[in-house]
Amino acid sequence: MDVRQAIEDARTGALRPVYLIVGTETLLIERAVDRLRRAVADGGIAGFNEDLFHGSTKVAAAKVVAAAETLPMMASKRFVLLRRVDLLDLDQQAVLAPYIAKASPTTVLVMTAEKVAGNTKLGRAAASAKAVFDAKPLKGPALREHVAQEARDRGHPISSGATEALLDAFADDLAALDDALERLSLFVGPGQRIDDAAIEACVSKLKVDSIWALVDAVSLRDARKATAAASSLLLDREPALRILAMLARQLRMVARVRDAIVSGMSDEDAARAAGAPPFKARELRAAAKRFTMTELTRAFSLIAETDLLLKGSKIPDDVVLERAVLALCTPR
Repeated sequence: MDVRQAIEDARTGALRPVYLIVGTETLLIERAVDRLRRAVADGGIAGFNEDLFHGSTKVAAAKVVAAAETLPMMASKRFVLLRRVDLLDLDQQAVLAPYIAKASPTTVLVMTAEKVAGNTKLGRAAASAKAVFDAKPLKGPALREHVAQEARDRGHPISSGATEALLDAFADDLAALDDALERLSLFVGPGQRIDDAAIEACVSKLKVDSIWALVDAVSLRDARKATAAASSLLLDREPALRILAMLARQLRMVARVRDAIVSGMSDEDAARAAGAPPFKARELRAAAKRFTMTELTRAFSLIAETDLLLKGSKIPDDVVLERAVLALCTPR
């Protein structure tokens, strides 16, 4: 199941005894944990029936089970959280499996992990109990629905154009999208529609224009314009990793449009198939014509290498990004 189902459980109060939330999408994981904790504590004394553990401390799984089997005091349920259960040894993870099979109805046990193999005792037990919730990065239609749902949760309808503009600006960075939607909610006022005008007034148009300018400059092999576009984004305090992610997203669109056009689709249909708004069809077609598949493959390899450098190198981020942009503009 999707982690958003766990969030919905918390909203409706239909709490399950066990949640194993697996994935790397931090915002969704933390939101689910927070909503579940608050749902359990509703009507009781905050923190009085809570136990928190972390796998990095190599906690004994038996202690987690003992906490989960403890009856709540002056409340209907207890909340037990075990973060990063995947950091425990497999034999310790296995200790949790029998409890999951016969979980206490008066406890909500929440475990988080980046990954749990389905063939382990813990993985099999959680799957059998239908307690596994995926928190993987959102893509395509799921990402668009997430934006629309986040707007609805704040009491606002949102236009498709506004949704696309937000994704152009922030790609799949859920934290940045969440922050932008919060600012938009305050800007438009209770119950009002979030439209293109609100985006232009509240979200820097420079980010959207500059990332397209960067893609266009790279496709034209214009190093001067490309570095200027990247510098513009950096000056707007946009993190280099996010700029790289936006560049990768737009280049993936270019690659999809190129394939779609080759298969005979119209420009507008090719844009839709690529997950882009139809009004970007002409720009995408022009960019797609300027890239060969060999060049796109090389571009994605360079982006992957740059991603690793930005995450692990001591070289300043702006220097790493500028080198990558120059390399992308250099014909092979």
